[in-house]
Order: sequence, then structure tokens, then C-alpha cells
Amino acid sequence: MVSRKLLGQLKTHIPKKEFTIIIGARQTGKSTLLRQMELYCKQEGIPAVFLNLEQKSILAELNENPLNLLKFLPDTEQRVITLVDEVQYLDDPSNFLKLLFDEQIERLKIIATGSSAFYIDSSFKDSLAGRKRLFQLSTCTFDEYLELGGKDELYDELNRIKKKSETRSTLISHLRLEWESYMIYGGYPAVVTEPDTLEKIEKLKEIRDSFVKRDILESGVQNETAFYNLFRILAEQTGSLVNINELSSTLRIKNETTSSYLGIMQKCFHIALIKPFFRNLRKELIKMPKVYLLDTGLRNCLLNNFQSISQRHDIGELWETIVFRMLSDRYGQDEVRFWRTTAGNEVDFVLPHILPPSAIEAKYDHHQVRTSKYKRFKETYPEIPLHFAWMIPFNEDFFTRLF
Repeated sequence: MVSRKLLGQLKTHIPKKEFTIIIGARQTGKSTLLRQMELYCKQEGIPAVFLNLEQKSILAELNENPLNLLKFLPDTEQRVITLVDEVQYLDDPSNFLKLLFDEQIERLKIIATGSSAFYIDSSFKDSLAGRKRLFQLSTCTFDEYLELGGKDELYDELNRIKKKSETRSTLISHLRLEWESYMIYGGYPAVVTEPDTLEKIEKLKEIRDSFVKRDILESGVQNETAFYNLFRILAEQTGSLVNINELSSTLRIKNETTSSYLGIMQKCFHIALIKPFFRNLRKELIKMPKVYLLDTGLRNCLLNNFQSISQRHDIGELWETIVFRMLSDRYGQDEVRFWRTTAGNEVDFVLPHILPPSAIEAKYDHHQVRTSKYKRFKETYPEIPLHFAWMIPFNEDFFTRLF
């Protein structure tokens, strides 16, 4: 069974006191990950029980009284790992977790998956402060894409390239084909494991039409059409500043409604809003964030554009989006900033808090790089080196530069 990278972090967290909450967009594989944790516990001799709250009888028991969960535990003196799938189905999941943590922490540890609707709930943060740790499961990274898609030879070759600089590969053209497919169809596991191109598109449409709609319904969105149209606009404008006034005017909704919808998209793990990096408050923009979609396949589905890389007119936006995704996977979304001044000078990404700090400008083709355009940034922040991330020319160095 292929394992996601997050599995290792979850294993390490088993002995910790806090409950483990796995969050992420729908269809990213949270339930599968929970089953893998169950298997790991059995292999290691750790008492574990799996509770799927889609089973109505189990759900009714736990809604009646959270302590009824103790009936499902094996008879053992050890702390039992209790794997709860779809915890948001409970009438009051926050209170359920709080009570069990406060009263039964010596007997059990809960590892739970929850939908965005549960995570949005304000009581989740308030009542579980200090009692839980969140782990976010995103759609697949490129190496997970290769492994999950059964491209074992290419997966091994990618790891060989990444381990040693100046490595050359006879499979580089095959890696490029898979990389381009990854950019077009994204990393949702059901899409990755589907070999047929037309079926990949159909699965993305199902995610767009069924699972995103469930997010809309569970989040209490009143104007479904406006929400969906906003989502499509953001997909088209990925990498651009988010102007609430303009978006609201275009959609003919209130600014407060637009802000609310943006917040819901964030909590449902469909978009990221990244903050500006600044030191001079008067000369550098400080209000508007930039938006990125978190999966390029869903973005392309929203735009109904599955053209090949060579045919695309939006390759710059697509490339910038995937560079953001790689940076956020490596450093976390909160660490990624952008720089832009009122005079129009800008750098795509700044990582001011990592050691050493760095800045990255995304250009699809190396020939598009014009170092003179970034003179102002270099003069203002000489301590932050500026790097360029390009895809063309595509060679082995591509993977050592970006991963």
C-alpha cells in the first residue's frame, strides 16, 4: 500500500498527549490515511479501534453520550488509539473531543478526520485549545503522484536525481511528460490513479460539482451561484491581488459576503491568500493579499481548460501557481509572502522567516528572466538573495532547484 508523506508525521505524534486532527480538502485521502494508521498500530502491537461515523448505530451511541465511546475500546491497560473518521457528523464534535480529552486522556488518544464544516466551527478552536494538533493533508505532491500512479521506475529515478547534483538521467523526457500531466490534472488521489485522460477530467468534474457543492451547503452559503462564480474568477486570476471591491462589484454582492466566501474557500482548503512582505509602510502595499488555488487540476477544471502545456495561454499563471504550491508544501503557507510596491515593483515570493531568507521569482522560461527588473528589491533587501524558478529548459537541475 502506497503511503503519503504525512503518515510518518502521524506515527511520530502517537505518543503525544494531544489529540490528532487530520484536516484537508475533500477527496484528498484522509480516510485512507486513517486506515493506514490502523494498520500501523496493529503491526506495532498498539491497541487501536476504528470508528466510522457514517455508520448510524455508532453515531447514535456517541451522540447520546461521548463516554459511550468507551464501550468500543478493547480490554487493555494500554492507552487505546481511537481512530474516528468523519467526526463532523457528531451533533457537537468539539464538546465530544473536549470531554474525552479532559476525562479519559489516560485511557485513549483520538486520531480523527474532519471536514471543513467542522473546522470552520468557532467552538472547535475555542474548546480544543491546547488539546489538539492539526495535520493538513493536501493533494499529492509530484513524488506522491508518481508513487500513487504506479510510476515506480520514475519515482526511483526522481529520488536518485534529487540526492545528487549534476546527475544525468536517460528518463528525463518521461519525467517531463509526467510533470506536465501533473500540472494539468493536479494531485487528487482519485485523479492520479486514473490512467485514462478523459476519466481524469470526469473525476475532476465530480470533485468540482459534487464535493465542492457539499462544502458550499455545509458552510451555509446562501448564494451558491455567486460563490461558484467567485471561485471561477479566482481560478482565472490566480497569482493576482485580491480586490474585494472589484470582486463584489463584478458579482453584485456585498463586500462582507465576498470576504465571507473567501474565508470559506480557505477553510475548505481550495485557495490560499498570502500576505505581503513589507518594511516601508508608505511605499509598499500592505492591504491586499494574493490568491492561489491549491490544486492545479481543480483550477483547470473550473476554467474548463485541459489543453497541453505547449498550447496554453495561461502557462505563466499555471507555473506560478505550482511554484507556490511547492513552496507552501516545503515551508508552510504562512511562511510564503510576496513583495509589491505602490510604484509597481514586485517579486512573486519572499520567504523572510526561513534561514537563510530568500526570494523567488517564477518565470516559465529562463529566457524571460530580466534581472534588471528587480534592482529595487535587491537594493532594499540586500540580505535576501533573489532566485529564479523556471521550467524551461527542462532538465535534471529542475528537480534539484525546486524540490
